Amino acid sequence: MKYFLIILSLLFTHAAYANHHEEKITIERAGKGSEMFNLGKELYQANCASCHQPNLSGQKGWKDKVDADGHRLAPPLNGTGHTWHHDDKTLFYIIKYGLAKLVPKYEGKMMGFEDKLNDQEIKSVLAYIKSFWSNEYYQYQMKLN
Repeated sequence: MKYFLIILSLLFTHAAYANHHEEKITIERAGKGSEMFNLGKELYQANCASCHQPNLSGQKGWKDKVDADGHRLAPPLNGTGHTWHHDDKTLFYIIKYGLAKLVPKYEGKMMGFEDKLNDQEIKSVLAYIKSFWSNEYYQYQMKLN
């Protein structure tokens, strides 16, 4: 009976994991001054700004330079980088789990925030980031979802 319960538990855990990753994720940009914008801004400043800069401009030389440890520099998130080329599900999981867990031989420092931010907080950060993109980039990115 004990082994049956363990196997049953593992099956339910796997099914829940698979269903969670099958979930469609679409995040609208937040209007400036909205509750989601303010929460996203607060969380961005506390968790992301140290690398991606307070104004979302990224680190200088992000395209072709590395830091003293040989890691890639943080790109801009304000629409001048490549963030808007990715669908919401990809962006969500990059923030949640970090690129190191998602990309083999990743050469950067983007670690996940799953132990610091819940799913709704991650979505708020993304909604805040999207508020900096041009309407053209935002519409393009939303079509990727």
